[in-house]
Amino acid sequence: MSEEFKEKLRKYSEGTLPEEERTELEQELEKLEAYQVYVDELMEREDHLSEHQEVDLSNGKSKGKGKSKRKSASAREKGIIRRGKWRARIANTFTVLAAFLAFWTISGIITAVFYSTGGRGETYSDVVSSAVAVSRPNTIVHLSSNAKFFFRMEMSGKLLKQIGGETVDVGSYSTPFLLGLGGVGKFSWTDERSGGNYYFQYPETAKNSGSLRSDGVEWRMLEKLHEGTVAEAYLSLDRLYTTDELLKKLEPLNLLPVWFAADAGQFSRERFAGTPLGFPYTPLWHADDMKVTKISEEKSGWFSKVTSSSSVSPAVESYGDGALREENFMDTLRLMQQHKKISNNVAPFIDLDESISYLGEHGVKLYGVVVTGPVKELLKLREDTWISNIRIGEVRLWNWRE
Repeated sequence: MSEEFKEKLRKYSEGTLPEEERTELEQELEKLEAYQVYVDELMEREDHLSEHQEVDLSNGKSKGKGKSKRKSASAREKGIIRRGKWRARIANTFTVLAAFLAFWTISGIITAVFYSTGGRGETYSDVVSSAVAVSRPNTIVHLSSNAKFFFRMEMSGKLLKQIGGETVDVGSYSTPFLLGLGGVGKFSWTDERSGGNYYFQYPETAKNSGSLRSDGVEWRMLEKLHEGTVAEAYLSLDRLYTTDELLKKLEPLNLLPVWFAADAGQFSRERFAGTPLGFPYTPLWHADDMKVTKISEEKSGWFSKVTSSSSVSPAVESYGDGALREENFMDTLRLMQQHKKISNNVAPFIDLDESISYLGEHGVKLYGVVVTGPVKELLKLREDTWISNIRIGEVRLWNWRE
């Protein structure tokens, strides 16, 4: 095989051979394949002939030295052909392997460039973590991404809850990506109760059904818990509150608010809203919310430099800034709406368009809140008229700081 022909094969496998030369080479390869088929048939006939000659020799019917010489020459020819066949097979194998390795490397480069360009990876991570935070009461996830070959990426992280004074691990979450298309995520809970088997009651629904105080079992459960424990409680409210109004109610309590359930229309008015929509006590700041405080540049070579910056999120009063919190909630929903396919894979039960439209028209009003703290402090809420119902969630040993 000439070096010129080898070079054409290499360019052909890389896809860089001009169209005219590619057509000629493919025609030549078809001829070689036809030649190979002919050679195989020829070798089979010669093998068959050799077997008959051996039979003749064993019966004493040899025709002499001439035939012996022809047989020896034929064996040499077949050996040469066989070696040629194996060389061709090995060459084809290496060509296919080289093409596969080239595609593997190129796909890895394209994958890394795609997810890093324009902050796509960070945006997708923000969308996924936001969807978890607004659809799963008192649950957040810190994601890490792992770019793979063939344009794939996987995001995964621990699911965390605030129980008392500590953030505890309650499970894990993972979701695959193929370029900009997110796959269905997987929640793996360490305890089935952590997966959201608690609910709130919408005020009007509770009144109409006569189940305003159907939480006697929950209070008795709370009474039986040891005083040296902390718990998570889902509180349903007697009416709709603004964020500022509810924060003022919570400020005197020795409890920590962690999540607010927002009225999103008909979706929230079901008697048992097991999958409510809301926002965490600590706002979900996004890239557009951050304020850059410092930018620095450092040379890393003759013609290159590294630029770094530091930024801070807006300051929020512990029991105030309701308008800022509500606007952050709406910004989060709009971010999810821009990447609806990804959001729907995390929280398919949320109608983002309908919810955003309703909240934009009626404002953000709250009908439930998740709080956590000492059991003895939760028991003090029994006589508060602004609480219509309670559900007890996770319980842990004492970890509270006064």
